[in-house]
Amino acid sequence: MTTNEKGYVCFILHAHLPFVHHPESEDYLEEQWLFEAISETYIPLLKNFKKLENENVNFRITMSMTPPLLSMLDNKMLQKRYIKYLKQHIELSKKELIRNKGNDKVCELANYYLNRYTDDLHIFKETYNCNLIEGFKYFQDIGLLEIITCGATHGYFPILYLNEKTVRAQIAVGVQTYEKYFGKKPRGIWLPECGYIPETDKYLKEFGIQYIITETHGILYANPTPVYGTFAPIVSPNGIIAFGRDLESSRQVWSSINGYPGDPNYREFYRDIGYDAPYDYIKPFIAHNGVRVNTQIKYYRITGKTENKDYYNIKWAMDSVEKQAGHFFDCRQSQISYLYSQMDGKKPIIVCPYDAELYGHWWYEGPDWLYILFKKIYYDKCDYKLITPSEYIDLYPEIQESTPCRSSWGANGYSEVWLNPLNDYVHRHYHIAGDRMVEITNLFPNEPKTSLKRKALNQCARELLLAQSSDWNFIITNQTMVDYAHKRIKEHIGRFTKLYYQIKNDEIDEIFLNEISKKDKIFDDIDYMIYK
Repeated sequence: MTTNEKGYVCFILHAHLPFVHHPESEDYLEEQWLFEAISETYIPLLKNFKKLENENVNFRITMSMTPPLLSMLDNKMLQKRYIKYLKQHIELSKKELIRNKGNDKVCELANYYLNRYTDDLHIFKETYNCNLIEGFKYFQDIGLLEIITCGATHGYFPILYLNEKTVRAQIAVGVQTYEKYFGKKPRGIWLPECGYIPETDKYLKEFGIQYIITETHGILYANPTPVYGTFAPIVSPNGIIAFGRDLESSRQVWSSINGYPGDPNYREFYRDIGYDAPYDYIKPFIAHNGVRVNTQIKYYRITGKTENKDYYNIKWAMDSVEKQAGHFFDCRQSQISYLYSQMDGKKPIIVCPYDAELYGHWWYEGPDWLYILFKKIYYDKCDYKLITPSEYIDLYPEIQESTPCRSSWGANGYSEVWLNPLNDYVHRHYHIAGDRMVEITNLFPNEPKTSLKRKALNQCARELLLAQSSDWNFIITNQTMVDYAHKRIKEHIGRFTKLYYQIKNDEIDEIFLNEISKKDKIFDDIDYMIYK
């Protein structure tokens, strides 16, 4: 184990999903985004954190847990639907053992899925009593995990800031939600889409945020140029500390050409029995309208650029995990040794931010890779330690002052993912609704706590925040679940606008208000006065 480290590695996983909640119907496939993430990312991470703790491995990791994700994990209806999802997958795995009788390789994998989903059900119900938030909070409380916050609904600040009150509300509700679940104020924030603009610094400062995560060029193009590039944080003139993503370590994991997840031994994401199995057989387990979709039961490995995929072999996959954890370990050793020799004795920090769902959902073996890597860093001879941003700030409070560059981690580094000819129509609605929210807040300040008008004003705030989610613009740009994204924008702006006129005309439809309050059940403690 290292005692005189020459530098640090900081893993930051961004755990986020848009708020999807449809009590009116179980036909929305989008709810499965949450269920897949729980089974493939969040439970595997918790299991591996627990293994590391039990083995006395003193690791460190940072996670942002966004308010929509926390709200869904805390939602009783979604918890019940997740249990139903698991039971369906257990049933399907049992059927797969019968359907594939005689094919030993497939039966071995079907049995693996049966055990895995059965274990998920036990962990979810018995270990955590359906409350995974408490699982993550436990690791924060014992000092192994640092959890940071995000914008209330992942609204994209570089565009929303045309009305700065809407950005302030995103930050305020993000901090408030964090405090509700974790019992203290967050020190850091994952800016939605890593979208940085200097105008938000004053609001981050107002709500006690100390640090942010930026894309690489947010640091490299900062003014003045940072002396140590991305290998040390910078602090803005307004006192916000920025950590920049390291290119080399990111490329080793993210790259579609030579990144670790492309190893031919790993599970192939795009071959699923939802598409391969006979239609009449698989129909009860796919979409309600009969459309084939992923079931997350997959029997093939990546193999290579070929249609003829080989069967997934768990042992081979774990061999690749060991090999690639060793490669990453050695690369950070070389990188930090070199940087330390060039930085006048200052200890570099290698910041490794990723979407949490890369680990498990997209890269099935990712959580195991983290587990093996963290053990190697703890036990094997190296010149570095794992660290959180807060620990680094506490150790090295002297930081170069420089203004980060406007930037994001979207394609090409700025705002075109969220503002382009496919989705540009939405922004005028965002800005008009944002202006109207400020208007009615100032028209009707401090409404009595129990009044119908206050309830309507609070619901307006929820509808505006839900409409502003950057996920809808991202989905439209990527042309994936486009109809659903359009629908969500239209519904939230429509509900907001209807309530806006009802409030102004003092004609609030209580039945309508109650109906949308049940559907858009998020931020129970919101106070519309954040827009004043």
